[in-house]
Amino acid sequence: MLSRSGRGVAQMIFGSIAKLCVRAGITADAVTITGTVLTVLWALVLYPLGHPVIATILIMATVIFDSLDGQIARLTGTSSTWGAFLDSSLDRVADGAIFTGIIMWMLRYNLYGNATVSLIYVALSATVAALCTSYVKARAQSLGLTANVGISERADRLVVVLLGALVTGAGWWNWALGTAIIFLAVAGWITVLQRMCTVYQQSHRRKNRK
Repeated sequence: MLSRSGRGVAQMIFGSIAKLCVRAGITADAVTITGTVLTVLWALVLYPLGHPVIATILIMATVIFDSLDGQIARLTGTSSTWGAFLDSSLDRVADGAIFTGIIMWMLRYNLYGNATVSLIYVALSATVAALCTSYVKARAQSLGLTANVGISERADRLVVVLLGALVTGAGWWNWALGTAIIFLAVAGWITVLQRMCTVYQQSHRRKNRK
C-alpha cells in the first residue's frame, strides 16, 4: 500500500536531490547498484555482529534514497526496460539480504530462547511470501495483466520489519521483531492470494471478451 501512496511524497522530498545527482553526472543505474550493495553490506555484516540499531538506521537511510534512481531516469530521459528490470531484480536481492541478516542475528543471539527456531521458520516463510508476491506481479505483467493489489507490498514489508528490528534492537520491546515477522508471514501469503485472485478474474474477463 505504501508503495502506491508514497511515490508522490518521495518525489516531492527528493526531487531537488535527484536534480543535483543529474548535474553531478550520477546515473540511475549507479544509484540502483550502489543502494543494493550498501543494503546487502549493512544487513549481512551488522545484524549478525549484533549491531541491529545501526544496521536498521543505515538500511532505512539507504532504502529511502532508493526512489532517486527512478527520478534521475525521468529527469535525464533515460527510463528504460533495462532500468526497470535492474531495479526490480536488485530489490529482491536487497530484501533477501535484510531478512537473511535478521535471521542470522536472531539465531546467533538466540533472541527468543526456545521460540527462536520456530520464529526463524516463520521468517523464512515471510521471505518466500515476499518473493512470491513480487513474482506473481511480474508474471501477471508479462501476460498483459496487472496485480497491483495487496496488503503487503515492498514498502510495507520494509517498514514493518525494520521498525520491528529497531525497537527490539534498542531494547524497548523484545517481541516487536517477532510480532513483525509473524505479521509479515500472514500478510505476505494473503497478498499472494489477493494477487492470484485478481489475475484469475482478469484472465477470465479477457477470455469472455473473445
